[in-house]
Amino acid sequence: MTLPNGNGHDAQTDPDPSSGMPARRLSMSDNLGRIALRRPSFGRAASLRDGPRSRTISIDETVAAMSNLAAYDEDADVQLPKGASPREAKLPLMKENYRLLLAHLGEDPNRHGLINTPERAAKAMMFFTKGYDETIQDILNDAIFDENHDQMVIVKDIEMFSMCEHHLVPFIGKVSVGYLPNSCVLGLSKIARIVEIYSRRLQVQERLTKQIAMAITEAVAPAGVAVIIEATHMCMVMRGVQKLNAKTITSTMLGVFREDPRTREEFLTLVNGR
Repeated sequence: MTLPNGNGHDAQTDPDPSSGMPARRLSMSDNLGRIALRRPSFGRAASLRDGPRSRTISIDETVAAMSNLAAYDEDADVQLPKGASPREAKLPLMKENYRLLLAHLGEDPNRHGLINTPERAAKAMMFFTKGYDETIQDILNDAIFDENHDQMVIVKDIEMFSMCEHHLVPFIGKVSVGYLPNSCVLGLSKIARIVEIYSRRLQVQERLTKQIAMAITEAVAPAGVAVIIEATHMCMVMRGVQKLNAKTITSTMLGVFREDPRTREEFLTLVNGR
């Protein structure tokens, strides 16, 4: 069970109050065992450490302190589960490479604020690219259903976070997916999971759009698939031309969505309608 504590963080507690034991924070292995995942997740700090206050602390200082404690506690809590991806074994080498990168930038990797940064950065990059550890077969399971439905199915505005393979900075946006079933339908949550698998890799938006469409085509062989992605690329915002409001829109239309203008227009109207 997850309860909000007084400091705004989520505290993991023992869900069995009848045990007579005080509530405890669930370990990473407890959580992994309960939800049968094979990848590590990242915990949060349960609370700020107690201690005397010699002066009044501002709101900004409190927020900063909570963020720092959460970052340190996060690293202490993470334990790699048994059977983790072979990529996890490369974390020590990635950590050392991040340490070298800090040194080459002119920083001191041993100063207080950077001591744990290489490990945090390595674990973050592993999470940003966790799609390499997942396949469509892994997530579909029995979520393909025989259904006599021949009308359009759309899931729109799926949040998407990916990493530009050219600069290793994020691009962030929304994905809208539509397909025309052909005797079977796909569990709705699986559409979002397909987006997650391919976006959590080093990507370019054009390829990502097509991969999502092709994955749905292979999964349920529909009469057609349409995918639209609208995203903001940090490589255009933080560097280069530095255009904060520029958005990139890509689309892939397969089957009837490509061949039939009326079907394509129906999809675009439903996706763009607010």
